[in-house]
Amino acid sequence: MSVVLVLGLLMNAIILPIAGKRVFFLFKLITSGQPAPDRVEGVTSRIGSSIKTQVVEVFGQKKLLKWSIPGAAHFFVFWAFLILATVYLEAYGSLFKPGFAIPLVGRWDGLGFLQDFIAVMALVGLATFAIIRIKNAPSRLGRKSRFSYSHLGGAWIVLGMIVLVVASMLMFRGAGVNTGQFPYGKGAFASHIVGGWLDGFSEHTNEVLEHVGLLLHIGIMLVFLIQVLNSKHLHIFLAPLNVLFSRRPNALGSIKPIMINGKPLDPETMEDLEEEDFEKLGVGKVEDFSWKGMLDFATCTECGRCQSQCPAWNTEKPLSPKLLIMGLRDHAFAKAPYTLAKDDAAREALPDKVKAEGERALVGPTEGDAWHPTGGAVIDPDVLWSCVSCGACVEQCPVDIEHVDHIMDMRRYQVIVESNFPAELTNIFKGLERKGNPWGMDPKGRMDWAKNLDFEVKQVGVDVEDLDEVDWLFWVGCAGAYEDRAKKTTQAVAELLDMAGVTFAVLGDGETCTGDPARRAGNEMVFQQLAMQNAEVFKETKVKKVVSTCAHCFNTLKNEYAEFGVELEVVHHTQLLNRLVREGKLTPLAPDAETEKKKITYHDPCFIGRHNKVYEPPRELLSVIPGAEFTEMPRNSEKSFCCGAGGAQMWMEETIGSRINVNRTKEAVATGADQIAVACPFCRVMLSDGLTAEQSEGNAREDVEVLDVAQMLLAGVKRAPAKVAKPSQADDAAVVAEAEAATAAAVVEEAAPAAEAVEEAPAVPDVPAGDKEEAAWDNVGAVNADAAPAAEAPVEAEPEPVAEPEATATSDVPDEIVAVEDAPAAEVVSEDAATLSDANPSGAELSETATHAADVDTHAQVTDEDAVEEWVEEGGTQTDKDDETKP
Repeated sequence: MSVVLVLGLLMNAIILPIAGKRVFFLFKLITSGQPAPDRVEGVTSRIGSSIKTQVVEVFGQKKLLKWSIPGAAHFFVFWAFLILATVYLEAYGSLFKPGFAIPLVGRWDGLGFLQDFIAVMALVGLATFAIIRIKNAPSRLGRKSRFSYSHLGGAWIVLGMIVLVVASMLMFRGAGVNTGQFPYGKGAFASHIVGGWLDGFSEHTNEVLEHVGLLLHIGIMLVFLIQVLNSKHLHIFLAPLNVLFSRRPNALGSIKPIMINGKPLDPETMEDLEEEDFEKLGVGKVEDFSWKGMLDFATCTECGRCQSQCPAWNTEKPLSPKLLIMGLRDHAFAKAPYTLAKDDAAREALPDKVKAEGERALVGPTEGDAWHPTGGAVIDPDVLWSCVSCGACVEQCPVDIEHVDHIMDMRRYQVIVESNFPAELTNIFKGLERKGNPWGMDPKGRMDWAKNLDFEVKQVGVDVEDLDEVDWLFWVGCAGAYEDRAKKTTQAVAELLDMAGVTFAVLGDGETCTGDPARRAGNEMVFQQLAMQNAEVFKETKVKKVVSTCAHCFNTLKNEYAEFGVELEVVHHTQLLNRLVREGKLTPLAPDAETEKKKITYHDPCFIGRHNKVYEPPRELLSVIPGAEFTEMPRNSEKSFCCGAGGAQMWMEETIGSRINVNRTKEAVATGADQIAVACPFCRVMLSDGLTAEQSEGNAREDVEVLDVAQMLLAGVKRAPAKVAKPSQADDAAVVAEAEAATAAAVVEEAAPAAEAVEEAPAVPDVPAGDKEEAAWDNVGAVNADAAPAAEAPVEAEPEPVAEPEATATSDVPDEIVAVEDAPAAEVVSEDAATLSDANPSGAELSETATHAADVDTHAQVTDEDAVEEWVEEGGTQTDKDDETKP
């Protein structure tokens, strides 16, 4: 046994110093990053929450278990490392004392069972890993494999070494059963099974096997330790630390501010910056990352979950979040001697290869594949500017790496310090600085969307002094004020709030962009300028509660304005509308036999879903839409696929790979949905454009449409009668003839008693034309379901006659939408690119019918805006729902 003890101690004496040296190097490298006192404070200020996070994410493997099969396999392998530490305690004890047992619990069969059980399950987990890697091998799937460009050889080595750890454990324990040195009974079932296999050997042979197995068990572990410290499996030790110091609940929602010397950049610190500090506005060199960034790089497991979910990578663009982090890690490690050198003289003494790495540009032209460069800069500009900031990488990362923050920090440096950014961003930066919106539109046009509404939209400073006079500030946003499709969502939300009795006001031309496009494009200065301007307005107008239709505005106001001294309750419009439906203030009409059945699918906007975890309110609203059959896309909720507009991509052209919006649109169309529901104006634009592209190629039905959830709800709350077939000219002629005959008959009947009394009466007064027409309708009766006499329609009050409007207010909602009761004119609605069906007459047909049957308006409801406008211009009018059949 003395030989075993000597050999065991010798192995430790050789390997542990090597491991210690590596640990010291890693500590120096990681802590060479910039200060991040907020990360330490984030732990010390929430001890209880930090402990809970470790229990849930580390020990509970919560994020890994989102992928059930590989997650379960990893769960057992992870717990094998923890539980089998007790076996190593027994192994080291056995070097000094054969048959060593852990005090108190060392002979308890429960512990023996647990050790053997987790060892067996670890083997099952390792077999699962092997199958997954074979099935998803890059040699078979190419870039579609989440393991593409990962260090595959090292992964197989580690899998093999863990198998050897378990095998050597069972070997020395099984032999120990036969030598009488094993402390556990039958509870350690696997060890006793192996002991049974070895029972045929002599006692001496079993002693040798026990000693050899013991030394192998310790030796394999020590070699494995060196392998772990020099590979991606370093995450075994670093992942708990990375989770501990991560942004909570995750690095989504807000972007971390620029940090200068450990302090967040704000207008006050900007004035005190030294000249050398301006080089730290963002990240221009790998050592400019904080120590938490360095920890991120070292923690990466190369699992590729982020890559598999990334919309850029999935549309053949060069950005892979995994490869980006791997590239930064490899560069940081290769540059480490240069970074950690004491002075310039020490750097000059370094090998040329190290010095070349030290002088290598972080962002710039690369050689080889942009996603895996063989030379040039570390990160290719096409990689950096392909990010849509959707957060899928952060959401999926099992070790809480903050990919988006690192990308935005590098963008900041490129924009602020280098002035090196895509040309398309120049105009949006100018528009934001000069006009307060990315399109550069006139601020005076921010209220144009409300001009044709039939109720007053209060404006702060005009109709109300401040927000104390109303319930909510309705934040319209730039898209909601200027983009035609988004305006219809704005109108729908305003109308729903008015119908529900919710008081609200808007800022009108006092509103300016939240700054989201600027911040996510890297222009932190413009963002801060806009945010400070809005913050001052909020303080002056006493804003407390905000509702927004734009997912990006919602996220920025909710998560990023607190640093400007503004505390707001911010909700998305789907949240508020869902609350109003639950409270009974908005009640969708119950479906009936005539309700048109429609299949609806929902696209989760990234900045509502992943970034803010708002998944259920939009779906609950869609569940109450009359006649709706809801179907999910395969990629939904936290795994939803981006529309392609985030990260300022709304204003940039996709020149590499396929289009993200088309990819998502194809998925939506494949569900067979008649309507694609969205809850963000950016998503609306991207999916509408994608749908138009698919329809033009014949890949989507012409009647499929993209609508905001609010528009669908509005259609359900005030639904029109069912559509009827378009009347033919013969039908029109028959109706007119029947009406004229009925009128003539009525006149004859009235004339008879009048003739008898003609001598007594000096004159018969003229009968008003309106009375004649009413009489005609009374005699004719209903021509069809949509042409019932006004007297038979259930009305609350007869609307006053109104003059023909110059323009018709429209709202983009599904086919059956009708006007609010008592409104002077019904809202005839359409979709962005709706194609008229046979049941929906064109404008020319409507005009012809109106001329042909002037006394009897039996036109079917029109659902195309252009047709309605043409019809109005030619003399047609729109009437209230309760009066739609009157001449």
